[in-house]
Amino acid sequence: MLLKLIPALLLGGLSFYLSAQDSTMIRQIYDEALLRGAAYEDLRQLCKQIGPRLSGSAQAEMAVNWSYEKMKSYNFDRVTKQAITVPHWERGTTESGWFRTHDGDLTKVHLLALGGSIGTNGLLQAEVIEFKQLSDLQKAKPKDIEGKIVFLNQAMDASQIQTFKAYGACYAIRGNGAVEAGKLGAKAVLIRSLGLPQDAHPHTGSMHYENDVNKIPAAALSTNDANALSAALQKGSVQFYLEMDCRDFPDANSFNVMAEIKGSLFPDQVITIGGHLDSWDTGEGAHDDGAGVIHCLEALRILKKLGYQPKHTIRVVFFMNEENGNQGGQQYAKWVLANQENQVAALESDRGGFAPRGFNLDGPEQYLQLLQSFEPKLRSYDLHIFEKGYGGVDIGPLKAAYPGIPLFGFVPDSQRYFDYHHAPSDVFESVNKRELELGAAAIASFVYLLDLNLQP
Repeated sequence: MLLKLIPALLLGGLSFYLSAQDSTMIRQIYDEALLRGAAYEDLRQLCKQIGPRLSGSAQAEMAVNWSYEKMKSYNFDRVTKQAITVPHWERGTTESGWFRTHDGDLTKVHLLALGGSIGTNGLLQAEVIEFKQLSDLQKAKPKDIEGKIVFLNQAMDASQIQTFKAYGACYAIRGNGAVEAGKLGAKAVLIRSLGLPQDAHPHTGSMHYENDVNKIPAAALSTNDANALSAALQKGSVQFYLEMDCRDFPDANSFNVMAEIKGSLFPDQVITIGGHLDSWDTGEGAHDDGAGVIHCLEALRILKKLGYQPKHTIRVVFFMNEENGNQGGQQYAKWVLANQENQVAALESDRGGFAPRGFNLDGPEQYLQLLQSFEPKLRSYDLHIFEKGYGGVDIGPLKAAYPGIPLFGFVPDSQRYFDYHHAPSDVFESVNKRELELGAAAIASFVYLLDLNLQP
């Protein structure tokens, strides 16, 4: 009987040792991030020395150069750039908009052209017609829409606890509004900004056209101005005046920027982590997605600083062009597949620099059990979300290239994200230093556990 107990005792002792080892390592990760971290200063440099980083812009090119040099300064095993092509759209001169009520009162509004919109070719004027839902517009008759400016005034649902659900429910007014209004002969489309706060900050974002539908200008009003316009329409007809100078240019050359630590046991098996380097052109892209790329850079820096030698190769990627094309993500997936790389897992941070809450899984059930096994080790760090969900736009194309690959999404607190998303207020000062550092520590800890426990 004693002989039979010995292996069990040895196994139990080994499990206890490994658990204690994990606890010590995770504590060291958090200490490094919180006491000696580089995340906040790196984000400051990206936001303040570079600024907004729309694909194809000079700032995007400078961000690539900054990222490459920053990665080299941390002495990772390999730093490289992957050449890609990206769309090049420019906002042009500052947009202008006013509305005049039926009794002659004139109000200047805060608005932003939606990404990819055409310009107005001078001052555009037309009567406004309001719809609360995109589906209501789709039921309208051309005779009621022709020659007018469509106003889509769908508010995000404040009753949703998870704000990304509220965002997803009304994303279509931004993405498809110009197409549906164009089908009916509208002169332009205005949308209520996709943001929860009532404020004067308009939120831009990508939209699209269809080749067989007349292209019309598209812009987002701040929530305050959307409320004011809607109130004016309740009292009578309203004329809107709009001027935008947007334009498209030929595709531009750009890069994904990458750094990695080589694996000791499985160097040909790659765990990709990252976010997107590009941002919209109105703020500084601090939460979206400066925080995400810095999270992942800092996670890799911490693991190297602590002398951790991973089993798998861990690669951080700063993807270019998530906001208006996802060419960075698509071309990365094609590149790694063409190079016959064995991509075994990926993680993305693209939900802001707020306090970490956990991780989502987009992948087979077997990886959900693995993800949930991390919860006891991370519970004391206020991480409690370990469930099925979404990975990320940039890593999404890896699903088709590598069927069955687990894609993980970093989940921070979402309550304030849509205060800043795609708005001029998304600046460095809106990011809390400690929350950013906690996010980087959470990702470094997760990558450490994933690397240890992922089976070849």
